[in-house]
Amino acid sequence: MYLIYVDESGDVGMVRSPTQYFVLSGLVIHEMKWNTLLESIISFRKYLRVRYGLKLREEIHAADFIRNPSDLKRIGKSIRLRILRDVIDFEASLPDVNIINIVVDKLGKPDTFDVFETAWQTLIQEFHNTLIYKNFSGNKNTDYGMLFVDQTDEKRLRDLSRRMIRYNPVSIGSGYGQSAITTLIEDAVHRNSLHSYFIQLSDVNAYFLSQKLSPCGYVKKKGGNNYFNRLDPILCKFLSSNDPQGIIWR
Repeated sequence: MYLIYVDESGDVGMVRSPTQYFVLSGLVIHEMKWNTLLESIISFRKYLRVRYGLKLREEIHAADFIRNPSDLKRIGKSIRLRILRDVIDFEASLPDVNIINIVVDKLGKPDTFDVFETAWQTLIQEFHNTLIYKNFSGNKNTDYGMLFVDQTDEKRLRDLSRRMIRYNPVSIGSGYGQSAITTLIEDAVHRNSLHSYFIQLSDVNAYFLSQKLSPCGYVKKKGGNNYFNRLDPILCKFLSSNDPQGIIWR
């Protein structure tokens, strides 16, 4: 079974929204690799503790690292950005890890456009398709998958995923066909990112994808708008023929 840990960046609003883009980033690992990856993350977090003084229990939340560090003010802002860069580089070095990225560009869309449903429907569909076509690293057999997500609109996501399992029309040529999601197991598991190292990694990925598209002044000044590109070795580039990094745009 493949597990996908998903976090978001931006907001789903269409009216007076502060962001043009809504991003979902999902870190995909196989259950057989889960314990090994957890041990690697713990070792990496111990390294961050020794080098930068970041405690293992302290959450890596990228936006707060930059804008609202709270207790982490004891670590200089430039060092906090360096920690986030180190997180990216750590992930890029991991074997058998894949990242799916979805971007909804709200520019030019009507006020009634459903950003939340469009983004999550696309992510679930791409996760399913990749499982069906056995395109994840190490996947030799058709396998199943589970969603683990940071705290989001639980009811909306549950209703959406249950509907897609039963009825999922997809565009085929000039018409539509039925392609029910057959690989998804159970409803999404909602986790507080404070208690999930895996979701914290996805948080960093989603944040720097957003910063690649629309960077804040400080991140751009320090070159952090290019950090997402450092994930290149583990991006699911095969997902899109229109984007060199495999980002799915909606």
